[in-house]
Amino acid sequence: MLGYEPALRLGAFLSVLGLLLLAERLAPWSHPRALGWRRWLPNFGLVALGSVLVRLTFPLGVVAVAVWAQGAGFGLFHWVGLPFWVALPLAIVLLDLIVWAQHVATHKVPVLWRLHRVHHADPEMDASTGLRFHPVELWLSTLLKMAAVALLGAPPEAVLIFEIILNASSLFEHAAIRLPERLDRALAWVIVTPRLHRIHHSERPEETDSHYGFFLSVWDRILGTWRGAPAGELVLGVKGYRATGEQRLWRLLTQPLR
Repeated sequence: MLGYEPALRLGAFLSVLGLLLLAERLAPWSHPRALGWRRWLPNFGLVALGSVLVRLTFPLGVVAVAVWAQGAGFGLFHWVGLPFWVALPLAIVLLDLIVWAQHVATHKVPVLWRLHRVHHADPEMDASTGLRFHPVELWLSTLLKMAAVALLGAPPEAVLIFEIILNASSLFEHAAIRLPERLDRALAWVIVTPRLHRIHHSERPEETDSHYGFFLSVWDRILGTWRGAPAGELVLGVKGYRATGEQRLWRLLTQPLR
């Protein structure tokens, strides 16, 4: 399984992205998307540049850190002697909590918000928004995950599964799709759905300060950042950054400096 890591991750990413782009055609969210696919070039451009930056600076990747920790017997799970069948699901859950906490920090720490604001400044939402992160934010996120994986001593298989889940969740929760209401509410007890995550992309600060989850929705329920529904009609994006000119790749790359 680990020997096919790049193929597994790329295959899962392309499959989920393709299915969601199709779903956005078949069951679209009713919110207008005037720019639509014209946002794809900068959104995909950001993730491409971020991937290159991460690959150049961390050539072995997050899974490789887990392989090293396993071989060295390093990390909490190894020190307490957790069996694999316990360590695998526990690692996925704890890594998801760490990503939740990181997401909160990107909103609360001013310098991190400048980077994360690039993601929120998308005036529309579709699956490509789930890729729209500043390259420096992607780099910092990878560094955090590498440290977390090492300290936990997470099994490499769990890290690979988590990385696939995290990427798929980011695409899914940003997708411009309309799920049947009963299905959406049932799923929302466990995972973050597009309906929930759209609230987080509201321009209203009190709504942006909610629904920080990427995969599991339980953290927002437990830790007091759950809203459930917007206060009124959703207006997406960040004031002052919704203009068409602000969606160019160069403007997105330099936005944290402005």
